[in-house]
Amino acid sequence: MGLFSGISIKNLGLNDEKAWNPSLWNLAGSQSLSGENVTEQTALTLSAYWCGVNLIAGTVSTLPLHLQRKEQNKTIIAKESHIDRVLHSEFNPMMTAEIGRAVMMAHLLTWGNCYAEKVFNKMGELVELWPISPNRVFIEKIEGGQIIYRINVDNQPFYFNRERILHIPGLGFDGIQGYSVIAMARKSLGLAMALETFGSRYFGEGTHPSGIISHPLAIKDDNLRKALKESYAGLGKSHRLMLLEEGMKYEKIGIPPNDSQFIESKVHSISDVARWLNLPLHKLHEMSKSSFNNIESEQISFVTDSILLWLIRVEQNYDLQLLSRIQKKQNHFTRHNVDGLLRGNVKDRGEYYRIMRQIGAMSINDIREKENWDPVKDGDEHYVQVNEIPVSLMHEYWKWQFENKQQNSNNKTGDNSEGDEQKQLPNNINK
Repeated sequence: MGLFSGISIKNLGLNDEKAWNPSLWNLAGSQSLSGENVTEQTALTLSAYWCGVNLIAGTVSTLPLHLQRKEQNKTIIAKESHIDRVLHSEFNPMMTAEIGRAVMMAHLLTWGNCYAEKVFNKMGELVELWPISPNRVFIEKIEGGQIIYRINVDNQPFYFNRERILHIPGLGFDGIQGYSVIAMARKSLGLAMALETFGSRYFGEGTHPSGIISHPLAIKDDNLRKALKESYAGLGKSHRLMLLEEGMKYEKIGIPPNDSQFIESKVHSISDVARWLNLPLHKLHEMSKSSFNNIESEQISFVTDSILLWLIRVEQNYDLQLLSRIQKKQNHFTRHNVDGLLRGNVKDRGEYYRIMRQIGAMSINDIREKENWDPVKDGDEHYVQVNEIPVSLMHEYWKWQFENKQQNSNNKTGDNSEGDEQKQLPNNINK
C-alpha cells in the first residue's frame, strides 16, 4: 500500500495501524531534519502557520459566493438553482456553506488538495457537498485515462468516479493532483517548530540559570539548597526579596548573546511561513516592519496577490465540476464578491464613488448599495458631466465660441445689427 507518491510501504494492510495513525508516519518521511515530526496536523500547532491557514480559509469562506448567469447585458443571481444554495447557504444538512468552504480551503492549504462527495437528487441536480479528509483519498488511473478515487472509510475502500467527487488541486506536477504544502515546507516548518520547542524548554526546564549564589565555604546542608530552590526558583516566584546568610553572594546572569538569537530566529520563521502561504507579513501579526502608511496598500496586495489566485482556482473548478452542460451553455458561472475587501478608507471610497458617478458608471442607489444603505427615490438615474464633447467636434465648438465672442463684443459697442441673442451650438454638438 502506498501512502505517499513515490514511496512504497510494504506489508501494510488496511487493518495495520501504521497505515492510518499519523503519529507513526515517520517511517514515510514526516520527520524533518530538525527532529520535529511535521505532518498536516502537527504543522497547525505552529502559531504562524495556523494564523495563515485560518486567515486565508476564513477570508475565502466568508466572501459572498453565488451562482450567476448572463442575460443580455445584465448579470443576475440564479437563486432558483440548488447549486447557489449549496455554495452560499447550506453545504449539507449538517454544515453551513461557510464552514464547508473553510474546511475545503484548509485542506487545500495543508494537503495541497481538497475533496468533497457530490450528492444529487432524483432529478440529477446537485443538492449536497460533503468534505472528505485528503488522507483518506487515493487517486488511481485506469485504462483510457479515466480517474478513480479510492476512499478508505473504517478500513474499507470505496471507489468513486470523477462525476461523484469534487476535487480542487493546488500546485502540482500533472494538473490532476497537487503537492502537499506541508511536505514541501517540511524543513522550514520543522525549524520553526524546533525553535518553539527550544523556547518552551528554555523557560520551562531552566536551560540556563538566571543567577548564581556563591558561598565562601562548601555547602554541606541540603536543607539550605532545598530552601533556596523552593523559595526563589521558577517563573512564578520571580522578583521576590532574597535573604542571604553566611556571607553568600548573588550574581545575576543574562541570556548569553548567542542563545538570545533564537528570538530573532522566531521572527524569521514567521517570515518563512508568510512566504510559503504568500501572505503579507503583517497578516501574521508581525508588525515590526509595518506602518500605518503602508498597511492599506498591503491590504490591497493581500487581495490581489494572495486571495485572488485562490478565488479564481476555486471558481473555475466549481464551474468545471459542478455545473451541468445546460448551465454552461446558458452562461452560468460562480463568482466571489471581493468589493468589501477593497473598500479602503472613507476618503478613498468617497473619491472613487464620485468619479464613478460623474462618468455615469454608477447611480446614487448603486453607491448606497455598496455601502449597505437603503435606496432612495429617483436614485437610479445615471448622470454625466455636460462640459465634455467628442474630439471630432472640437473644431465646430471653438468656431461657435469665437462667433459668440465676436457678437458679445459688438453688443458692447452698440452694434446690434446681428441681434442680441447668442448663436446656438451646432445641432450635432447639442445632440
